Amino acid sequence: MDFNLVTNIKVCYDYMRDAPLTLVYYSHLPTIAISLFFGLFVFFKNRKSLAGRALLAITISFSLWLAFDLVLWTSANSGALMAAWAPIGILSILFFILCLYFVYVFIDREDTSFKVKLIFAVLMLPLLIATPMRYSFPNFDETQCVPIESNAHIYFVYFVEFFILLWLIIVLIYKYRKVEVVFKKQIIWLGIGIVSFLSIFLISGYLSDYLYNAGYMWGYNVEQAGIFMMTVFLGFLAYLIVKFKAFEIKLIGAQALVVTLIVIIGSQFAFIQNNTNRILTAITLALAVVFGWILIRSVKKEVQQREELEIANNEIEKRNLEIEKRNKKLNAANKEISDRKNQLQKISDSLAVANDQLKLLDTAKTDFISMASHQLRTPPTPIKGYSSMLLEGSYGELNPEQKKAIENIANANNQQIAFVEDLLAVSRIESGSMKFVFEKCQIEEFCQEVISNLTLKAKDKGLYLDYKAPATPLPELFVDGAKIREVISNLVDNAVKYTLKGGVTLLVELCEKKAENCLAKPHLRITVSDTGIGIPAEEIPYLFAKFSRGKDTSRLNTGGTGLGLYVVKIITEANGGKVWIESPGANLGTKFILELPLEQEQETIEKNG
Repeated sequence: MDFNLVTNIKVCYDYMRDAPLTLVYYSHLPTIAISLFFGLFVFFKNRKSLAGRALLAITISFSLWLAFDLVLWTSANSGALMAAWAPIGILSILFFILCLYFVYVFIDREDTSFKVKLIFAVLMLPLLIATPMRYSFPNFDETQCVPIESNAHIYFVYFVEFFILLWLIIVLIYKYRKVEVVFKKQIIWLGIGIVSFLSIFLISGYLSDYLYNAGYMWGYNVEQAGIFMMTVFLGFLAYLIVKFKAFEIKLIGAQALVVTLIVIIGSQFAFIQNNTNRILTAITLALAVVFGWILIRSVKKEVQQREELEIANNEIEKRNLEIEKRNKKLNAANKEISDRKNQLQKISDSLAVANDQLKLLDTAKTDFISMASHQLRTPPTPIKGYSSMLLEGSYGELNPEQKKAIENIANANNQQIAFVEDLLAVSRIESGSMKFVFEKCQIEEFCQEVISNLTLKAKDKGLYLDYKAPATPLPELFVDGAKIREVISNLVDNAVKYTLKGGVTLLVELCEKKAENCLAKPHLRITVSDTGIGIPAEEIPYLFAKFSRGKDTSRLNTGGTGLGLYVVKIITEANGGKVWIESPGANLGTKFILELPLEQEQETIEKNG
């Protein structure tokens, strides 16, 4: 030590006896009790809250500062005075820093950065190093029982406190401008409370030192104002909890009121001078404890009921909002449906008009085709007759060149007749005038007739034409025999037409297969197989369409009309049957498969009969 530490108990005792200790007890002890209660209450209500832990650290550090300051006011031992005075400056800067840290974590809801914490440490470090008494307290005033601080120590403490206070104000302003509107009010109340507390604490501490150094012994009483401001700051925090449910705590107002009342009543013992007043104060304190406990329970129950009611109201409001939203959506949907109905009605009206016009056009087209077909059908008939007579020699023998010319005329005329027949068939189909006469028929007879009629044509092309009749007679079919004969003839003629070598085979059988393409009910299968040019897979879907002859027409018979297979499909389906094509590919032959049911459904007969 740089000075002789003297313990003059008598002098110190005389001085302390004259000091206003009642005010000191009243300012320090209740504030310690209220601070620790508040900090511990918030901490235990929400231990995970970083802001709650920071607040607990503030109340503990400030309570320690108050405890050491109380020792300075009440102790008569110079050694105790020196020991108590040493950490005062460290603790004051510490709770200033903790207040700044609390502002950060309360607003940001997260810990501060390492850089900020490093600045906090730098602010504390000089004071921690200079705390040994020979640097901070070079002398001791035995007459006043107080250590004498160095000016560097005093001004450094106040400078750091002022710097932190300024930093805190800047942070509050900056955060206020950045946060959402709903959080701005909380920052305002927090800022008023904490800035008021730190500002008055700083000013009152500086004034007390200034007045004391100026010779006014009562100067240290000024610092009581800063101490009382801690309770004011906690009051602002309590308002934040009650009003905005800060720290996620819903109940504190009643507890804070009761504890504050008990502390204030208890602190009266510092003023009491006689036993009667002590007894009355004790009774009052006991009643305050009992009724305070009852009050807290009733308030807690009321808060729970209010919360339940609030939850129910929120749920009702939420459901009402959902219902309102649904009603709006429903109204919008109804309006949209109404608008669409109106649009659809307009479209439907337009389509109806267009449909009527199309029907008129279609009727005109059908009438025209029917009339044209009849007119086109008349000339080919005598041409066919005279050609046959010429080829038979009825008008004399023909030389080979003349015979070849007449054959070409006959072939062209036959193609013309086939085209006209197809046109007439399509016209009758589309106009709905094609009638079907269902009767019992023996399918083998039709097949034999077709083979007989086309054998000569196949022979002229150097092709074979085989008919594989069933080993046993087949059941009779209830179909339109004439039209089915045309279908079979068309398929066989088509196969001969597109086969260049080899031949055509006609197979009739009772199909007992359950293949994917088969009719579901019992049926006969007629298969026309050829060794012709075949059909690529991508062309098969087009062959049963009207006026369609496949994509690659360069390899097909250019004399075809594209109507034959369309007519085959329509007639087959009108008889309850099914027709399709199978081909391994180009130049690999083709199979035309026709299936007809053994028993015709009444609905089919009524529809097409």
